Amino acid sequence: MRGPSSKDVRLPPLAAIQAFEAAARLGSFERASEELFVTASAIGKRIAMLEALLDVSLFIRSRRGATLSSAGQEYLEQVRTALDLLSDASLHKRGEPKPETLRVVSTPTFARQVLIPSLAEFTAAHPDVELEIMLSIPYLEIMPPNADVWVRFGSSKYPGLHTRQLTADPVFAVCTPGYLDAHGPFRQPADLARAQLLRCPMEPWRPWLDAAGLDWPEPSRGVWLVDLGMTLEATRAGQGIALTRRTLAAQWLDEGRLVRVFDIEIPGESQYYLCTEASRPLTRARQAFSDWLHDVCRRVSQWPRGARTSQE
Repeated sequence: MRGPSSKDVRLPPLAAIQAFEAAARLGSFERASEELFVTASAIGKRIAMLEALLDVSLFIRSRRGATLSSAGQEYLEQVRTALDLLSDASLHKRGEPKPETLRVVSTPTFARQVLIPSLAEFTAAHPDVELEIMLSIPYLEIMPPNADVWVRFGSSKYPGLHTRQLTADPVFAVCTPGYLDAHGPFRQPADLARAQLLRCPMEPWRPWLDAAGLDWPEPSRGVWLVDLGMTLEATRAGQGIALTRRTLAAQWLDEGRLVRVFDIEIPGESQYYLCTEASRPLTRARQAFSDWLHDVCRRVSQWPRGARTSQE
């Protein structure tokens, strides 16, 4: 049972409303039929159905045609207001771009040191792109499924993937000023014999030791850290000397919390690459993210003027 405040809402078919509005605006059923691509008879039937539903005559019919009645004129104003509101609502919804979700998988260290600190820059420039950021475990080759783009650390050879190189960083040794004061000075590479060389399988020491003229084996003592980020954290905690690259350690180097040990650097055997499936079309969001992240890496990799090493 309806309550006293209930309203008996009987909505006329939209086709009948459109037929009435067109006939009233154009002045005849025939012209309305041409606009709506139906017969004049169909226009007449739709208007008659509307009149029966409203229980009022909207047109005064005569041999010379049909003209709006006073009730029809009043109803036309209401119909036009309603149609305008419907049209505005539809245009409003159509004008709102649907956000495009972009699922990004990144190595943990790159995400913490490069991607996340700059992320507000991308979201401000691309509010119509919703990012979902997930982490991989590069050393174990564990990758979350259903990603749109991957940041990978390694070579450029990834079968089935389109790759774009993000970094071209050389590798060098760093430590904290406190560690340098406690265990230095390191005037020549051989002085590193009294230092703790932090070990990470993703940044082996042998290539750097060769470049430094040291015929030493890969360090075999000390904690084995299977993540570049953990290695950097151990370095920043004053636990030893590690190999790193400008892109990952830029903030700590610029703030003086880490300093370079010697000017010796070697090409990085592994670099960061942005990967997408070669079989999938490159969407606007993926292209925008790729261009933005490439530019971020370019900027982060640049040394400020007056950068110093521990020997200066």
